[in-house]
Amino acid sequence: MIKLRTAAVALAAALASPSLFAAINSIDFHGYLRGGIGVSRDGGLEEWQKNKLGRLGNESDTYGEVEFGSEVYKKNDVSFYIDTMVSMVSDGSNDNESTLDDDVEFGLRQLNLQIKGLIPGDPNAVIWGGKRYYQRHDLHIIDTKYWNISGSGAGIENLTLGPGAISLAWLRGDANDVDYRVDGDNDVNINYIDVRYAGLKPWQGAWVEIGADYAIPNPTNKQKEYGGLYDADNAVMLTGEISQDIWGGYNKFVLQYANKGLAQNMVSQGGGWYDMWNQTNDASGYRVINTGLLPLTDRLSFNHVFTWGAAQDISAQTNETHLLSLVGRAQYQFTDYVRAIGEVGSFWQKEEHKDGSDYKQAGQKYTLALGLAAGPEFMSRPELRLFASWLNDSEQGQSFQDGTASDTWNVGVQVEAWW
Repeated sequence: MIKLRTAAVALAAALASPSLFAAINSIDFHGYLRGGIGVSRDGGLEEWQKNKLGRLGNESDTYGEVEFGSEVYKKNDVSFYIDTMVSMVSDGSNDNESTLDDDVEFGLRQLNLQIKGLIPGDPNAVIWGGKRYYQRHDLHIIDTKYWNISGSGAGIENLTLGPGAISLAWLRGDANDVDYRVDGDNDVNINYIDVRYAGLKPWQGAWVEIGADYAIPNPTNKQKEYGGLYDADNAVMLTGEISQDIWGGYNKFVLQYANKGLAQNMVSQGGGWYDMWNQTNDASGYRVINTGLLPLTDRLSFNHVFTWGAAQDISAQTNETHLLSLVGRAQYQFTDYVRAIGEVGSFWQKEEHKDGSDYKQAGQKYTLALGLAAGPEFMSRPELRLFASWLNDSEQGQSFQDGTASDTWNVGVQVEAWW
């Protein structure tokens, strides 16, 4: 009993110490969430072609990320920072969602060390290692990262070079469960070399970023002996983008090229994942993206995403694939906290097969919403939305109500926040 009391006193003293309170106060807390409730003619809220038609009124999941970070060491200009993030995703169907019944999934998204101040004369340069979201480039209204080589790795970023800064990284993004016939060796190790240069300003109000990603499949000896899909070639993805300030907002133009296992990203709205599930040794493709956020008046703003992509030979059965997607979201502020939102999306996609046949997809989405947000800016969050959406499959005609209807509607409430 005496030992227990002594331990309790020691713990209370530790909790009251200024050093511990200082450590607690130095913890950075960030996160993201989306969730809500909705109905459609298909029962629960229907989500269809979100990355091509837009996400407003077209998201059915509950998703969250919780991030904690802390500068664990600081002396003069040298800083060591630890960053961690976990995620959760579910369908929002029950009050008690758990992994026991596969209602919810938890993930480790980030766990890394970032070091500043060790490169003389370059205080913004970062030496890092671990698992992280690596300089992701986002198209928010379609929930797509068009440049996203994230995972476990190491590198140096923001190293001053001329008028800009260069970033070099080695990351890992394995392809999972490629061929179950190779027992125990289904996953294929894939390494990425990522090189980026940012900060060029060719004229006033403009900025440029360019980069190259080189994907290197690294199969085991057993996988090499088996051959087939495991005989995958190294692949490259090249990205260049230029942005311009306009009316207090911006417009961005992106041009990408990819080949081999990275080519399908140009028509799948992907950001750099390697396709090991198809024969892609002859594949190539390109993508053009134009996006921007334009404040048209003090109360009215407009966000748009235009995507045109084309790819050849991304599977053994496919000659060419084309994708056209256009999504626009307009927002009108009644007050600093109340807004009307409208989003319209349309897409068209066609696969031309080597046997002479083809497969076409097309659709439209129209959404109206009333938003309650923490401020008048377009991207101000948290936000609560009451929405109504109409989704239409204008090509296949059988995407809804168990394959019997070409259209459906969604009505519901959603919250979204980041902090």
